[in-house]
Amino acid sequence: MSSEQTPTTPETTGPRPRRLTYAALLAALEGLALVVGGVWILVLGLTGHPDDRQQAVTGGVTLVVLALLPLLAARGLLALRSWSRGPAVITQLLALPVAYNLLQADSMAIPGGIALAVVAVAALVLLVNPETTRALGIRGPGGTDK
Repeated sequence: MSSEQTPTTPETTGPRPRRLTYAALLAALEGLALVVGGVWILVLGLTGHPDDRQQAVTGGVTLVVLALLPLLAARGLLALRSWSRGPAVITQLLALPVAYNLLQADSMAIPGGIALAVVAVAALVLLVNPETTRALGIRGPGGTDK
């Protein structure tokens, strides 16, 4: 790879905007919640008496692996890496249908759905903010900054 394809320094040298830091913290929070949920399901699947042990273990491992996406995105956002906005946005877009399904439940899942929806929408707003876009060195359409 040439240095033109992978720059070694960020395109911007200014300080990291607070909005970007908040977006990274929200992504990290989601990643940590996925890890905790995955480990919880995994432990219950291995030590408890689930209906289907294999399904419980698979679900727990899947959640832990899925946690890598927002955690890596959060790390990239804190390091001002432009590639990190894509995974962060994808994580938020995937969280919205999950929040909707939690809101449709007649159980204790409703507060979780509300919290997840608030976090996902807040993170999306922070990620598409022009200040965040500039800090990450993402150019507008046609490669020009506006």
